[in-house]
Amino acid sequence: MQKVLEDFFKLKELHTSVRTEVIAGLTTFMTMAYIIFVNPAMISQTGMDFGSAMMATCVSAAVATILMGLYVNYPIAVAPGMGENAFFTYTVCLTMGFSWQIALGCVFIEGILFIILTLTKCRQALMEAIPASLRYAIACGIGLLIAFVGLMNAGVIVAHPATLVTLGDVLSPAVLLSIAGLVITSVLLIKNIKGAILWGILITAMLAVPLGIVKYEGLISMPPSMAPTFLKMDLAGAFNVGLFSIIFVFLFMDIFDTVGTLAGVGELGGFMKQGKLPRAGKAMMTDAIGTCVGAACGTPTVTSYIESASGIACGGRSGLTSVVTGLLFLAALFFSPLVKMIGGGFQSAAGNILYPVTAPSLIIVGSMMLHSILKIDWKDYSESIPAFIVILLMPLTFSIATAIAFGFISYSALKLFSGKGKEVSWLVYLLSVLFILRFLYLKAL
Repeated sequence: MQKVLEDFFKLKELHTSVRTEVIAGLTTFMTMAYIIFVNPAMISQTGMDFGSAMMATCVSAAVATILMGLYVNYPIAVAPGMGENAFFTYTVCLTMGFSWQIALGCVFIEGILFIILTLTKCRQALMEAIPASLRYAIACGIGLLIAFVGLMNAGVIVAHPATLVTLGDVLSPAVLLSIAGLVITSVLLIKNIKGAILWGILITAMLAVPLGIVKYEGLISMPPSMAPTFLKMDLAGAFNVGLFSIIFVFLFMDIFDTVGTLAGVGELGGFMKQGKLPRAGKAMMTDAIGTCVGAACGTPTVTSYIESASGIACGGRSGLTSVVTGLLFLAALFFSPLVKMIGGGFQSAAGNILYPVTAPSLIIVGSMMLHSILKIDWKDYSESIPAFIVILLMPLTFSIATAIAFGFISYSALKLFSGKGKEVSWLVYLLSVLFILRFLYLKAL
């Protein structure tokens, strides 16, 4: 069996092993297991059944992630996207008043358009159009975003009405646990312990038990029915002329979240070859298919996850990592109490939902992604200023797509007004115009 896996996933060629890939897959799953509970909690506010939404989350993530492993051979996990599900819930359904069935129809149509763009290689051209300095900046920005999420999940930083963010209660048990987990995981990394990040998560979970942060709630439970949401999308309603703008926003967010994630984790894993990501078209096709599967099951846009960086940081280099992660999403349907114990949230005394067990791993992975900052030409301001804008805005706007948009717009403007306009591809200018139109449209909503 081991020989079959080594040959199929080209493990020796990629300088990895079955053991390393399994550890990487388990690590990726643990760092993104929160989506199993967070996504249904959010989208069920539209009237969707929580249990069915949880089933849809796990099934769509499993199908798309396993497909990413078998078809593309990349250690990249795919699941319903944070940001996309917020737009689905709070803008399309709760603000604009459309039913969740119509909203799912919009997501399904967006997925079909995604597939068409990928087949025509338009989407791959978009990825290859990203200037090198912005590509390095995207990787760094994603690193800061992941670390920012980790600090929030740990409770180290919290919201503040005057300064937006401030230091949390660092003496609370949950924050102290996260800090201890950060120190433990860091020491394991420094000592080159194999699977250091995974071991860090497990040790932190064990420390959480006596503190009452992690509670044993059982081992096995039967999965709920997916019938309330399965194939319930309203395609006829989604084809309404007034909804094409909503479909475009879903498409826009999906494209550039995925492009940014692929570019970022591609840099971290060393997958980029001469500025291009091999098999990028296949990776994008997987993402598009995942979106259609997700809409059919009952969940918003499925996209590549930045938490994949945690598995890559553990040495994951092949699709076997993704297959392991995908299988764990299926197993989670039957072991949801155990998954919730480690990856689920903990409500602090202040009422915030924290994830102190997995937060340290996100902070550390974020630091690992900053090595690309050395590749940016900081002496050429037409390159470095747009790159800096991307790095800064990604954690501050909490959006990969928004940071990329500002990066493209500033890059085009600075090159054009400094007399270097001919250095820029026409596609970069076109995308910059589309980004501007996107901001104008969102303001009009």
